[in-house]
Amino acid sequence: MRPIRSICVYCGSGEGLDPVFTAAARVLGRMMAQAGIRLVYGGGRIGLMGEVARSVLDAGGAVTGIIPEFLKAREVMLAEAQELHVVSDMHARKKLMFDKADAFIALPGGVGTLEELVEQLTWAQLGRHDKPILIANINGFWRPLLSLLAHMRESGFVRPGLEVKYLVAERVEDALEMLFAAARAAAPQEEEEKDIIQRM
Repeated sequence: MRPIRSICVYCGSGEGLDPVFTAAARVLGRMMAQAGIRLVYGGGRIGLMGEVARSVLDAGGAVTGIIPEFLKAREVMLAEAQELHVVSDMHARKKLMFDKADAFIALPGGVGTLEELVEQLTWAQLGRHDKPILIANINGFWRPLLSLLAHMRESGFVRPGLEVKYLVAERVEDALEMLFAAARAAAPQEEEEKDIIQRM
């Protein structure tokens, strides 16, 4: 697993009803900037998306925004981002977000956030990538999804060898260190695999 230099954050284009969601987005953005981690996100300035991006920028960090043409007005494109990509559609957006990210964090959000998170979980389950995925379970927001994933395992639809791998942080303050630890843990295994291949 390569070092984590950029993180794609999935989150709502709305703020939600609990102020703790906005506070968490701001804390995460500040932490990423302080750690020198580039934010990759959906490119808007409203909702939690805007909060995390502006927090990164306010703390001197780097932001890559990726937004489809048809959402430039609806999600109010954040023109201040150092790197901004306007793409043709949602598929292009998600592909470029994936390509530019070393890891993923899901903050609270709606159906779009859920879809983006589940897509990355699916790709990882199928062995298409090994980038760490973290669910920021702020104030228990993702608890129903976590219960559903457990129910899928218990019902035999997530079979041995096809586990859905993800991290869960109950506090946003723990998110970065959990991702860094996952990357460190993966590094020795990758080196060992390289040594075995070289000896063959």
